[in-house]
Amino acid sequence: MIRAFIGFDPRETVAYHVFAHSIIARASEPVSIAPLMLTQLGSVFTRPRHAMQSTDFSFTRFLVPYLSGYEGWSVFFDCDMLMIDDIARLWALRDPSYAVQVVKHDHVPAESVKFLGATQTRYEKKNWSSVIIFNNARCRALTPAYVNSASGLELHQFKWLAGDHEIGALPHRWNHLVDYDAPQPADAISNLHYTIGGPYFAAYETCGYADLWRREQADMLRAQTGVTTLARSA
Repeated sequence: MIRAFIGFDPRETVAYHVFAHSIIARASEPVSIAPLMLTQLGSVFTRPRHAMQSTDFSFTRFLVPYLSGYEGWSVFFDCDMLMIDDIARLWALRDPSYAVQVVKHDHVPAESVKFLGATQTRYEKKNWSSVIIFNNARCRALTPAYVNSASGLELHQFKWLAGDHEIGALPHRWNHLVDYDAPQPADAISNLHYTIGGPYFAAYETCGYADLWRREQADMLRAQTGVTTLARSA
């Protein structure tokens, strides 16, 4: 079973559901998807919201190993994404020699504001934490107490690991930064990341690959009329 967690923010509800649909529609193996919703984390996540925090899941992503019982493997995704490949291909890249695996972007955004007026921050390892394969047993430092108290940079720069040698690299295709990375044909990309703002926001409705996202949304909303003979007999 592929165990996936997706960040959830009520301001991007449609983004979460379209992304989840894009995963299950292409998966060739069973996949379990869990949203990281503040309303479901109760007393586990007690950290007050920081003024620089752009989404509800800025820090809850680091609870994934705890929520997985520090066993096996899990993968985390931001919700502002679109999977256009089989997640099983990403899952097959798990390497037990690392504690985590990420796409190692060299991302220095030029703008100071992103979607919904959120502050665009700049820091080393920017966007590395937007897709993370966790080798859960090697991430025991991520206790709820630590996640609730560590600084944002400590968490997002993986300072809870023994060193950068514990961070494995994933192919760039698994976290393509839309309108930052150079445009690529669809067959060269596996996962689109609308990090500055997705086409579900009016200000970004013409962003790169917006047509692919809208096509996925339409497919998710499709409802077949009528009942098949097989369904009636069942």
